[in-house]
Amino acid sequence: MPEQGALLGVNLDWEAETLAEHRDDLAHAPAVAVQFSDVPYDDATWEHTVGAAGQVEENGGVLLLTLEPHGGLDTMSDEVVDRLAEDLRALNADGVPVVLRFAHEMNGSWYAWGQQPQKYVETFRRVAAAVHERAPGTSMMWAPNYGGGYPFTGGQFAALPGTPDHAALDTDGDGAVTMADDTYLPYFPGDDAVDWVGISLYHWGNQRPWGDNDVTEDGKFLAMLTGTYVGTAGDDAAIPDFYQVYGVEHGHPVAIPETSAIYTPSRDGADELAVKRAWWRQVFSERTHEEYPQLKMINWFEWAKFEIEIDDDVDWRAAGSPEVRDAFLADLPPWLRYAEDVDVCGDG
Repeated sequence: MPEQGALLGVNLDWEAETLAEHRDDLAHAPAVAVQFSDVPYDDATWEHTVGAAGQVEENGGVLLLTLEPHGGLDTMSDEVVDRLAEDLRALNADGVPVVLRFAHEMNGSWYAWGQQPQKYVETFRRVAAAVHERAPGTSMMWAPNYGGGYPFTGGQFAALPGTPDHAALDTDGDGAVTMADDTYLPYFPGDDAVDWVGISLYHWGNQRPWGDNDVTEDGKFLAMLTGTYVGTAGDDAAIPDFYQVYGVEHGHPVAIPETSAIYTPSRDGADELAVKRAWWRQVFSERTHEEYPQLKMINWFEWAKFEIEIDDDVDWRAAGSPEVRDAFLADLPPWLRYAEDVDVCGDG
């Protein structure tokens, strides 16, 4: 964690580009590289993470490992957690620091670990205890989904009325779960279990249906971070101030594990550079740096992929074309930190 400024990282499509290729293309070594993996995992699956860690070791910086228990939280047995801690210890011993983002977006209704606050907190705490004891080169990140649209009704794993989970999520006690309830607190595992807090913030467009090539409204990024967004995409003023509560009051470094602005090549609207530049200029603004010093990590989502939410292909990349890449590099501020600024600690 840098004393001043924020680490600039990348969510890389490892099959399309190596970390070294991305580094050479942008003329800087990302401070953070993001890898996704299922958990529990077999040897072959873990080898993908080992391969990503090897690239991070060569590049420098930190591996942000996002683990997704798609089989549900009950699959996180003591044996699975023990193996995870030992495997992370091995990565740390090889000189690769890890930030473990376990079961992210747990307040959503679309993942098998979603909207189960009691079991989620218990499981996160077990994972954190094992990691903190046995892999001291690894930090734990708690990363809920941005609360706009909470409780995300209609998802496969939405908490059902009459269940203990639903009661736990009804923080205002009115018998219903709405955006008036706290979208984050029921899922918070406790300060002793959490090292980093993170929240991914995207510009999906200015209004539903998402996917149009819209230039963002002024101030949207920081309004989402602080729970004050009211605009064409909705009224999210009931959402807690994530930065203030978990960054300032709880004293944790804040990360934006994923961010970008949607550009859908098949659709009309603003051009790619206009859409993305308007967003990154908010993300990397001087106001962001001066007024939100607990923001310590920002990772760009460097993927071109099909998005089921809009049934279309989206190019999220900042380096997908020379024109956009050059504009992105020209706008990166001096307060960002790169791989050479990361102090690598061993496994102790």
